[in-house]
Amino acid sequence: MKFSIKNLLYLIISIISLAVLATIVYAFLPKPVDVDLASVIRGPLRITIDEDGKTRIKERYVVSAPLAGQLLRVEVHPGDTIRGGKTLLAMIKPSPPALLDERARAESTARVKAAEVALKQATPQLERVRAELKLAESEKERAEKLFQNGVISRQELDRVLTLFRTRSEEFKSAKFAEEIARFELEQARAALLQPSPQTDGQDEDQMRFNLYSPIDGRLLRVFQESTAVVAPGTPIMELGNPNDLELVVDVLSSDAVKIKPGNKVVMEHWGCDQPLQGVVRLVEPSAFTKISALGVEEQRVNVLVDFVDPPESRTALGDGYRVEAQIVIWEREDVLKAPISALFRNGPAWAVFLVIEGRAKLKPVNIGQWGSLEAEVLDGLNLDDQVVVYPSDKIKDGVAVIPRRGST
Repeated sequence: MKFSIKNLLYLIISIISLAVLATIVYAFLPKPVDVDLASVIRGPLRITIDEDGKTRIKERYVVSAPLAGQLLRVEVHPGDTIRGGKTLLAMIKPSPPALLDERARAESTARVKAAEVALKQATPQLERVRAELKLAESEKERAEKLFQNGVISRQELDRVLTLFRTRSEEFKSAKFAEEIARFELEQARAALLQPSPQTDGQDEDQMRFNLYSPIDGRLLRVFQESTAVVAPGTPIMELGNPNDLELVVDVLSSDAVKIKPGNKVVMEHWGCDQPLQGVVRLVEPSAFTKISALGVEEQRVNVLVDFVDPPESRTALGDGYRVEAQIVIWEREDVLKAPISALFRNGPAWAVFLVIEGRAKLKPVNIGQWGSLEAEVLDGLNLDDQVVVYPSDKIKDGVAVIPRRGST
């Protein structure tokens, strides 16, 4: 009986020792690493250049004053609908002459007197030349008759004809001089005229110059609304058609070389949930320098995009609105792709950790096009393969792994 109890104690101690040893051994065994998994799938892949853009009206018209005068108050306002050739935009009437001080009046009076004297000098000169022309004309007629009768020679006739032509030109010159003196006198007298109130409303309306809209569209901005004296070429207002919009996207010059006219553009976050479609019309050939938010100088290029959607689908979109644009430079509908978060460099090549029977296997892969979240797999992986995403430094070739809850 004693022997049996002793053997039982040995048996219990042995079992406890083995259990403790097994626990210690198990504690030091490597545990599977929790990982996030993703599947290699087939589907569409799109490579885009994402930048902010700004809408603008394609054709803008700046209405300027065609002549100097007094611009009357503009009665139209930004946002008003205008019709080409029908909507009156502005009116310009002649501006009154400047008031004369004593010095200016004295100078103008002296110019009037000088012009009167010049006219008095030109008038007798014109009468003298007229008399000489009349005499030369009589001599010409007499010489022509004598030449026909053979009384005078051809040389004498030519001399008389030359004298007549000379007197004719002198008469024209004297007449022009007399007209110039008369015009200068009128101009000098006009400088003494003073502004007077307009009493005839009909005459005032006839003296106004009306500016009508050259296009159908809307009024964008008014530069000069109040009454003012304007010079020729002074901008008054800006017109445009909000339905004729384009998008201007400035991209890095290194990205601009990848963009071609005809590339598809997707426009999002413009104020509505439905994205808008567009197409690249032009990549401007000249770049410009822009300072980024970090203070870095960047060479950027404007890309002009035409809207594909009809104006009815974007009536709320106006001039100068911000739009997030995705310019598609490469797109395929069916490619084998893997998440970029699973890719890492292994020497000169790309690689992933492929999960096979609960263990991570280092697998080199050949990558084609890169998207924002996924990359095209050319070789090294198959459809539905499971790869580790965001692999940590605990993941090595051959390490046991276990997917986290919710991981695919």
